[in-house]
Amino acid sequence: MGLLRTPLRWSGALVLLAAILWGLSVRQPDILIAGDGASVAVRGGDGRLHAIRASKDGFLLREWLAADADPRDAANASLASGVSCDESGCVAPLADGRLVALSLRIDALTDDCSRAALVVTARPAPPDCAAMVVDRPRLASQGALALTQNGEGFSVQAVRARGASRPWLPAGAGEGDFDGSLAPKTAVPRNRDATPSEADLLADD
Repeated sequence: MGLLRTPLRWSGALVLLAAILWGLSVRQPDILIAGDGASVAVRGGDGRLHAIRASKDGFLLREWLAADADPRDAANASLASGVSCDESGCVAPLADGRLVALSLRIDALTDDCSRAALVVTARPAPPDCAAMVVDRPRLASQGALALTQNGEGFSVQAVRARGASRPWLPAGAGEGDFDGSLAPKTAVPRNRDATPSEADLLADD
């Protein structure tokens, strides 16, 4: 019986080792966004998550930390390190120095869109926002999101899988409008002003 149990023990150890190696090989997300857009966690230059949030959802933060194998608790002061907030929202830097903004008010969106790489807001973002955006329509369609840097943009993994429709999780209208990535917006060239200059008008005279 001992000889029979030994292969089983080895088999269990190999499965555990494979799970550990797989976990180490999977890249952790750089940004976590709650489904209501009120809480965001950003991975900073120290490799750890930093929380920018409007709500005091300790349970959600504990879940994020546990999934990240981070032993800190939700009240740890280091979670707010590098995060800057005012009544309009918060910003925090990614490891590469680019900013992630959580916009709480409409009047903050213009400023955030011009200086942040990514803007998260529970409101609809303006269509001319220069930043990458996760706003109300995307959150309503996809729910909570995990973003992993992919070049200058992000690959996006949604809690609500695209096209998924189950009795307890119906597919949202317009769900197909969002794919699995976010990319920086290219600058739209301004239309050239065709009005002749004053010098040209004088020359014609």
